[in-house]
Amino acid sequence: MPRTACSLSACAALALAVLTASGPALGQGAPVSDVMRVARPAGGEYFGLYMLGRKVGYSHISLDYVPGGKDKVRFQDMAVIRANVGGRVVERRSTDTRVYESRPGGRLLSFVIEHHGDGGDQVLEGTATPTGVTVIRKRPGLPNEILTLKPSREVVEDADQVRVALLQKRTVSGIVLDATDLQNYRVTTTVLPPMEAAPGGAKVTLQRTSTISEKEQVPVECSLAPDGKVMEIKFSTQMLARAEPEAVAKRLDTVELFGLVRVVLPKDPPASARTVPGKMTMVMSKLPARFARDNERQKFRKLPRDQVEVTITAQPPRAEKRRARPLADPAGGENLKSTLAVESDKREVKELAKKVVGDEKDAYAAAEKISRWVHQNVESVYGFSADRTTDVMRQMKGDCTEHALLAVSLLRAIGIPAKRVDGVIYQKLGDGVPALMWHEWIAAYVGEWVHLDPTWGQPVADATHFAVGEETNAEIALLIGELQVTDVR
Repeated sequence: MPRTACSLSACAALALAVLTASGPALGQGAPVSDVMRVARPAGGEYFGLYMLGRKVGYSHISLDYVPGGKDKVRFQDMAVIRANVGGRVVERRSTDTRVYESRPGGRLLSFVIEHHGDGGDQVLEGTATPTGVTVIRKRPGLPNEILTLKPSREVVEDADQVRVALLQKRTVSGIVLDATDLQNYRVTTTVLPPMEAAPGGAKVTLQRTSTISEKEQVPVECSLAPDGKVMEIKFSTQMLARAEPEAVAKRLDTVELFGLVRVVLPKDPPASARTVPGKMTMVMSKLPARFARDNERQKFRKLPRDQVEVTITAQPPRAEKRRARPLADPAGGENLKSTLAVESDKREVKELAKKVVGDEKDAYAAAEKISRWVHQNVESVYGFSADRTTDVMRQMKGDCTEHALLAVSLLRAIGIPAKRVDGVIYQKLGDGVPALMWHEWIAAYVGEWVHLDPTWGQPVADATHFAVGEETNAEIALLIGELQVTDVR
């Protein structure tokens, strides 16, 4: 299956569990991977990318032998996303090119991952050997960085894992290197029963698969025509990629993103929901059970007719729970880790964190200082996204994601476990309609978890913040266009 749409919505790269040790170089008459035996359109495939019925982007996927022989295979996944965000038209373009040995189970040899436009420019050039992966990270105006990763278990079948799974008629599972964070994740694909359809009026039987990644936990369903052409890729009932001719795929709608994905409320929340301490209760429908889990702020109660009641409570951390920094991470270290995006181990990040916090040892007081500093010094403006901490520090402007990314990086740099929180928050657009808008804020562990909002300058995020995910994962895609609120009080 093409990986394009999956990578665009951060759903998942695909993988296959055909993991074999390196063998002899491919010679004349040597066996070739099943990935080169399946039928697919010549010259690659174009897709239009749709959200809630509106086209927000397009993608192109191709896979073929590297010119000059048949011992190597090249896979390329290009995608463009464009939308109106806060009055600005923003565009993000990404290209992922990977080269593999063409034999069965052939290993990943190299890759070039490019990101341009919204989110910042970056090129990652990777070389994979049996002993490890070396990545050169290139960004405009900065010295190149050298990153060293563990050996990759990715194989050539990962380049089109859905078609291979259909050919082999079995469930497959494996490990793939993610293009956004360079971490390895297990992905499993299941062959689904075929389905009758009539695209263009002609009745055909479509082959189908479902792929799920341990990173995103979002099932991705792919449908293929009898000739091997991918017809449609579904990420949820409201998000899909549809096969289209190149000229059609590149014709995009003018989409105002905030208005498109908001959750309309039946009325305004009570004033008490916007105070601290404060509380808000909502009755929701179409909220999957996986999102209705009690935590430090949110308590759920099942109601008749598949509805659920959630009560959100906002309060400062209890005095008896507050601790001095540095603290151990209750999650085992994940919330203290420096990553490709959260660059908390960078010298300039550590220096800024120390400057902002000074000698403050109380973890919550230090977290409050950092959140307030980010609120006061990062200009709130849409259309200036940056996917990495040092990029945020250079431009010092952006929306909620930039505020949250910088705050979390500064917190981790001084030994306070922290994570980004994805969810919705009460807000009105120019039309005055009360709604929940998609938003990102942070949670810091200061002896207990406390939520802060550096974008809105809230030392404790008020009770209109309803959390559904963490660390910008694509799991929230299941809720876009589906979640409904029938009561708020």
